[in-house]
Amino acid sequence: MKSFQLWGKVSGIAVAIVATLWWVQCERERTEMQGRAVVFGKLSNGTVIEKYILSNRRGMTAEIINYGAIIVALKTSDREGKIADVILGFDSLEAYERDNSFQGAIVGRYGNRIDKGRFSLDGQTYQLSINNGANHLHGGLKGFYKQVWTREGLNRRSVTLSYCSPDGEEGYPGEVRLTVIYTVTERNELKIEYRGTTDKPTILNPTSHCYFNLSGAPERSILEHELMIDADCFTPVDSGLIPTGEIRAVAGTPFDFRTARAIGQDISANDEQVLLGKGYDHNWVLNGYRRQVRTVATLYEPVSGRLMEVLTDQPGLQFYSGNFLDGSLIGKGGVRYNYRTALCLEAQAFPDSPNKSNFPFVVLRPGMRYRQTTIYRFSTK
Repeated sequence: MKSFQLWGKVSGIAVAIVATLWWVQCERERTEMQGRAVVFGKLSNGTVIEKYILSNRRGMTAEIINYGAIIVALKTSDREGKIADVILGFDSLEAYERDNSFQGAIVGRYGNRIDKGRFSLDGQTYQLSINNGANHLHGGLKGFYKQVWTREGLNRRSVTLSYCSPDGEEGYPGEVRLTVIYTVTERNELKIEYRGTTDKPTILNPTSHCYFNLSGAPERSILEHELMIDADCFTPVDSGLIPTGEIRAVAGTPFDFRTARAIGQDISANDEQVLLGKGYDHNWVLNGYRRQVRTVATLYEPVSGRLMEVLTDQPGLQFYSGNFLDGSLIGKGGVRYNYRTALCLEAQAFPDSPNKSNFPFVVLRPGMRYRQTTIYRFSTK
């Protein structure tokens, strides 16, 4: 009988220990899945802006604010395991509020340029705001990138932000509701998903405008980065950087990145298109477009060993080589952002598509849902 009673006590203790360990594990997992939101600052009008810190178990982190849905930091390891921030940006909200270079923001309604800010839809002509010479760029004077977004959901790995763009904003027709979901995955990816609707026919082509320098040292040039773009063609531009409508083969030109090579190899070539763009500021016509996510580009920085793959379901990719960075921007840690110290790889429909019948369809109508997925995946070699 005593043995039975002793066994019962031991069994009870064991059950209690197991239950406690299970509770501790559940609490750990619950805590891990809780997202972190902190105050990033106040806008000049007094609005409080939040920052969301996303992470995975491999040490990768992304920091997002609900002003412009801006990615303010993206940290990942090099081949030695050292973590560094691989995008440009600023230390303060005041700097982002002043900025007009679209650092880390979601731009739109229409990412990239629209000729003279004008397009026609269903027999009606619309005039958009002008903010880039004679043209409309990245949604206009405020677009999505100067707006306060609403947090809809948050956990350790993901944040969901939404913005309602009213009918007539920047000249666009229709009320557009856009949701963007940022997720840091266990594959060391920053995944960006877009979902949009409208109540009137309109155009929609948002994209992410991160400035990358995979060295983690933004005082260094990106000319030694090695780039591959899976595209047989690109869209030439005129003097205003508006596509001419031609789709031109990259073969035999400085625009042939079908095999990875250093960005600086032909960036100063005596080529009309290179001269017009002051380097690279062009759209590549991506191969294999079937509205499905696939790898379209890779970027490798040989000193750090960081490799970034770009995956998207979009038809085009804008490669901008930081040609207009001129040292006037003082960034994180007081670093001056000089000429070609960062680059952008923006998944998109083609620039000026609303005015080019042979370019991808960008019209969104009531009852339709805009969807886009773009992924930046990091590893080392």
